[in-house]
Amino acid sequence: MSLILGLESSCDDSAAALVTSDRRIIAQAVVGQTMVHQPYGGVVPEIAARAHVEILPELIQRVLSDAKLSVHDVDAVAATAGPGLIGGVMVGLLAGKGLALAACKPLIAVNHLEGHALSPRLVDPDLGFPYLLLLVSGGHCQLLEVRGVGDYRRLATTIDDAAGEAFDKAAKLLGLGYPGGPAVEELAKSGDANAVPLPRPLVGSNEAHFSFAGLKSAVQRAIVSGEHRREDIAASFQQAIVDCLVDRTALALGKSDAPALVVAGGVAANQAIRSALADLAQRERRAFSVPPAWLCTDNAAMIAWAGAERFAAGFTDPLDAPARARWPLDPEAERVRGAGVKA
Repeated sequence: MSLILGLESSCDDSAAALVTSDRRIIAQAVVGQTMVHQPYGGVVPEIAARAHVEILPELIQRVLSDAKLSVHDVDAVAATAGPGLIGGVMVGLLAGKGLALAACKPLIAVNHLEGHALSPRLVDPDLGFPYLLLLVSGGHCQLLEVRGVGDYRRLATTIDDAAGEAFDKAAKLLGLGYPGGPAVEELAKSGDANAVPLPRPLVGSNEAHFSFAGLKSAVQRAIVSGEHRREDIAASFQQAIVDCLVDRTALALGKSDAPALVVAGGVAANQAIRSALADLAQRERRAFSVPPAWLCTDNAAMIAWAGAERFAAGFTDPLDAPARARWPLDPEAERVRGAGVKA
């Protein structure tokens, strides 16, 4: 059994956690920055990085103290090395490097997306490789075959906005503020999902890629028209996202023989999306796995667990491992025609 200290700072959540290779979360702490960024309607990278500098050392000390351990008791230090806001990534990675150097422990530079990709295995010991992963977050919307630790094949990606970005932008247009996803989901509960005719970009196409920029523009037009209630727009927008995710995932399932469908990432916390994808998996006769909501959003437990999986597979990293703003899980995937740099 190994014990891994994990650090996460890729966006606006500072987090530290201690996780064992037999799936026990010994201690964890997460501090968000919602109140700091709320006046700006979104995350301000420089403010986020400065907040990580102030918060992260205290969180590391807290989890070690809660576990009655020191950094010398861990087997390795895992830190997010990208992708993400580069200032925040650098803060967490440098902290991890410092701890690893001081305690003479191995460093594991974790891809934040791999943290999401492997997170279901932290709470589902029966989930084996391979599986089809729908990774939906604020910055990413991808379908990948997860064949093993460090072994990913991308089947689809977004050609413009990610699903989480679309939620945040729609929330801003609706005057709901930040963070947008939970606010839209809450407002949608009192709306009619069929009241506003909104497009389903790429639904029915032969490639399993995603597009949400046009949907965001349609929401803006619906608001400007003044013909619809805000809650109906929110409900109709959320249903359009659900329909797009289900249709694209169904297409990818038809191209994959993976026995399980797994959903991870911050948007996977949305209950309407979870329910619709669970129904899809049942129709397609695939097992379905999704982490609890707290494990879908950014946290250090998933980084520590990814570190534990990589450590068990014999992967460690040198102390000059770089921080990366962009870091695809499948670097060999072909560039999607018309896609932006994130794809």
